[in-house]
Amino acid sequence: MRSVMRPRHSVLGVVLALACGCSRGPDTASAPFTPQSDTEVLEQVPARATDARARERAALRQELDAQPRQLELAVRLARLELKEGRARGDPRHLGWAQAALAPWWDEPRPPHEVLLLRATLRQSRHEFDAALADLDAALREDPRDAQAWLTRAVVLGVRGQHAEAEKSCAPLETLAGALTATVCRAQVDSVAGHSGRAYARLSEAMSRRGALGSPEEQAWALSTLGEAAARSGDTRRAELLYAQALAADPDDAYTRAALADLLLDLNRPAEASRLMKDHATDDGHLLRRVLAETALGSAEAATLTTELASRYAASRLRGDTLHGREEARFALHVEKDANKALTLAQANWEVQREPWDVRILMESALAAGTPDAAKPALTWLEAIACEDPGLLALATRLKKAAP
Repeated sequence: MRSVMRPRHSVLGVVLALACGCSRGPDTASAPFTPQSDTEVLEQVPARATDARARERAALRQELDAQPRQLELAVRLARLELKEGRARGDPRHLGWAQAALAPWWDEPRPPHEVLLLRATLRQSRHEFDAALADLDAALREDPRDAQAWLTRAVVLGVRGQHAEAEKSCAPLETLAGALTATVCRAQVDSVAGHSGRAYARLSEAMSRRGALGSPEEQAWALSTLGEAAARSGDTRRAELLYAQALAADPDDAYTRAALADLLLDLNRPAEASRLMKDHATDDGHLLRRVLAETALGSAEAATLTTELASRYAASRLRGDTLHGREEARFALHVEKDANKALTLAQANWEVQREPWDVRILMESALAAGTPDAAKPALTWLEAIACEDPGLLALATRLKKAAP
């Protein structure tokens, strides 16, 4: 599953990037943020400000400024901003996508396209109930909307509602094709602790049915397969599949982060750092770079650590609490503050139930010397009959450490 089992690629050719690997979404309810000093970094501005995609979005913004209620223009711009946000891991694009939809944002029954985009943006802020309400409304309007079913599976998967997520994959069989439905089910199986089954089913389907249509959709399938391989312990195959996914879609921020995590787990920090070096706009990518440089003991580690810490601090001042998983990893492995990491991991557990959420909660509880703090994760692993070796090994360590 994506940053949140997310469908980064619409089965209809529309990219609806849910969180872009950057969990920091636009927070329209927060008070204005005032920097503490003139030297504080507010945003990292991408260097490619004059590329063709930026020019296209700028032209659309100009048109939309003149016709703010032109629905077709607004939807097109919002989709492009979501796609760019996925590619760059830059959360500002999520805010710009919402701004394009402003005339309809607060409507109880906005146009169908706006419902889908609003659900996507709400999910990116972890407003899961509101996102599901929008998706359910969209499906009442059009039960044959494949994108709505896929996005619904995503949101339910993030919340740990795996049976319901699987049900949302079923309509894709007829609406989008058997292979898309299989990728959806594989994502659910993988986050539900059954990555071996996910890998077997998806690899068989891909060999039988061939590639999905677009490079992005093909990367989605390969990345899902790679993630299942990694979780089932086949790291060599996972690395190969992640590389193939990035070759198909070099802008795939989620897969880039997943490959970096794999390299870090394999004690190959130099390779992880190189993979992340030119992608620091994304806080998640910067975290992997910091973890890698810290492991290497490099001269850059301190500077990068300070930068990431300042980003997290700025997020908290904005009222943004969406970095829980990543900040817990930072606290545990960089700041070496197990108690802080545990507090963050526990708060994150109340929101998300993906494998990384389970892992960081168990790791933090072990490091803090309070194995009982991970009881919710252990109970959850038993409830879903988790089979993934990495999580089961951590669970065994916790049980042995318990008083």
